[in-house]
Amino acid sequence: MENNKKETGDRGENIATDFLAEKGFEIIEKNYHFGHGEIDIIAKDKNILVFVEVKTRKNLEFGEPELAVTKNKQRQIRKIAEAYLYEKNIKDTDCRIDVIGILLNKNLPPKITYIENAF
Repeated sequence: MENNKKETGDRGENIATDFLAEKGFEIIEKNYHFGHGEIDIIAKDKNILVFVEVKTRKNLEFGEPELAVTKNKQRQIRKIAEAYLYEKNIKDTDCRIDVIGILLNKNLPPKITYIENAF
């Protein structure tokens, strides 16, 4: 079960990475870890550093995937983004946090919901 969940998450992140690359983003890093948390994708959109959270679901039993980014998750992502900036000594750079929801439908293309500057 856990392995299946990771495979689903990895698949969603790969779809999101391709989606961002097609939009012209430069992918800088995937799966950046700090403490117990992770940022799925770090990319550049022109001169803006973008931290991207990807949520993937196989059905709508628990709602749209992007709704899984709770207030606690948002706080965690902000802390990890700050740690990334500190660790890489990045200053005076515009940043934002985007969310991508991926719904994997059987026999249909994935449904991608992209929320720029999500929180």
